[in-house]
Amino acid sequence: MQILKTALNDFHARMGAKLVDFAGWNMPLSYTSIIKEHNATRNNCTMFDVSHMGRIYVSGPDACALLDFLCTRHIATMEISQSRYSHMCKEDGGILDDLIVSRFEDERFLVVCNASNRDKIVSWITQHADNKNVKIDDQTRSTAMLAIQGPTTADIADELLPADILKLKRYRFKVGRYVGVEYVCSRTGYTGEDGFEFIISNASGKLLANALVDPNGAVQGRVTLAGLGARDTLRLEAGMPLYGHELHEDIDSITAGQGWCVNLEKEFIGRDAMARIQDQGPKRMIVGLEIEGKRIARQDAPIEHDGQTVGTVTSGTTSPTLGKVIAMGLVDAGLSEAGTDLKVDIRGVKTAARVVPLPFFKKPKKKVFGTRRSGEGLSMKKTGLT
Repeated sequence: MQILKTALNDFHARMGAKLVDFAGWNMPLSYTSIIKEHNATRNNCTMFDVSHMGRIYVSGPDACALLDFLCTRHIATMEISQSRYSHMCKEDGGILDDLIVSRFEDERFLVVCNASNRDKIVSWITQHADNKNVKIDDQTRSTAMLAIQGPTTADIADELLPADILKLKRYRFKVGRYVGVEYVCSRTGYTGEDGFEFIISNASGKLLANALVDPNGAVQGRVTLAGLGARDTLRLEAGMPLYGHELHEDIDSITAGQGWCVNLEKEFIGRDAMARIQDQGPKRMIVGLEIEGKRIARQDAPIEHDGQTVGTVTSGTTSPTLGKVIAMGLVDAGLSEAGTDLKVDIRGVKTAARVVPLPFFKKPKKKVFGTRRSGEGLSMKKTGLT
């Protein structure tokens, strides 16, 4: 099987990244250490290469109705320049993927999905687009996607990036142009921090990376690099599910604790199954766990209550921010209340754990983005763009 490389692959190698095979892509796991990169994101600003994620454009007169039928969220009510997190599911409610749908002008939508599910989602959309006036354009390999995340992101953006993106609200995006090349800038995030995500051509993606972090090692604008390892610990602290862990084809959106992104007032694939689960109540639930000691509970570790197995761990780590061992797990619904005492079998050691509310970590709300100072624009000297 061919291992795919993002446009920044050589950049990562020069910056000393530990590159690993992730979902068929050669991706940076870390550059220095996961903990350092995690803390840099919580306290300052980091850049992630997320170009491995699928970027699928769906356009045409029937695009809106098609995606409305395939997605658990209401796509038809979206405004231009709005993005929505959603699931695509099977008839039984099993989750094919979680994704973000963005609505453009001219009957055009962008579906951003997980790298491991890109072929499956392209096939699923194509299958249901039969006999419909729809065009499907997978631009994953022809574009780059970079995310800058952290509390000082606004300061960095104020110096380096286009002025009007600072006005973006949460789950909104805008389209602009770098030297004649279209980019899409959104504000969604997957770290529990504020920030921006850029989708841009491969060539321009390299220039943007160089504008933020000098490939010779000199950090510009206080932006550091972070890899997939820190991205995972950050999202787990923020209580965000990961496909292949909390989400998969054998779990439905409601059981996964994602009922907020299911609109049962409209028709979509899996709607009837999830309506039954909603009416009857799910038999299992995804919960947060704080675990005693220092041993990490890995995926599939058994969760016990009164000597009986009542669930399994879906994700686990030591939280760099909280200094505690945390995990998410799927347990019997009757044991999902916060404060419930459980045990986790960590490689043969029955370790005390307690159900706690999600997210584990949540930053206080505050205004992040401001207004650029008069007369300032994108610095061509800093970016190398002309």
